[in-house]
Amino acid sequence: MVTVLSVGGSIVAPETPDSEFIDKFATTIITWLKEDFSRKIIMVVGGGGPARIYQKAYKNVVKEKVVDADADWIGIMATRLNAQLLKAVFGQLCPNSVVTDPTAVEIFSGQVLIAAGWKPGFSTDNDAVLLAERFSATRVINLSNIAKVYTDDPKTNPEAKPIDQISWDDFIKIVGTEWVPGKSTPFDPVASLRAKKSGIQVICAAGRDLENIEKILNGEPFIGTVIG
Repeated sequence: MVTVLSVGGSIVAPETPDSEFIDKFATTIITWLKEDFSRKIIMVVGGGGPARIYQKAYKNVVKEKVVDADADWIGIMATRLNAQLLKAVFGQLCPNSVVTDPTAVEIFSGQVLIAAGWKPGFSTDNDAVLLAERFSATRVINLSNIAKVYTDDPKTNPEAKPIDQISWDDFIKIVGTEWVPGKSTPFDPVASLRAKKSGIQVICAAGRDLENIEKILNGEPFIGTVIG
């Protein structure tokens, strides 16, 4: 059984790596894996603070001459650094190298597989969907700094309401269909279109609520939004 997590970089490294949280997160995942050695988990890691900081520096220097592909590559490199950190933390449970091309993975050894950004044009959410397709997972658990998807941005619209369940068509109306480097959405628009096409369900939940993550992994009632 393969479970796919799309782990927001803001969870692993909100500005710099959060060692205390990474320790607790890894312990939670390892404990769950050891309860059943047939379990396997794929974690695709975002760029978080390092990606934003370096992308901002790039944009400050070139100003109106920003090239989206260059901004994407900067973010991708940040995802790879975060992913390499997680691979090291999971040690022997993760014998494979960090995956940087989700279409080229042939072997999943051990119980943990760590993946990072692939190429410009989308976020690591899309890589998570591609890996779910590759290893026949029916859902992606998207862990970020929001507990649920809202009808609009609650930071700017006080009338925005949380959503428990939503179809792909209605979700895509909220996030759109185009990717912008550094864009903050509950789930990447490009990944959303692919998940819809593949019939993959996505669960959006708070990445720092470890008790809630355990409930999702164990099929128990949880706090979050089901898309699809």
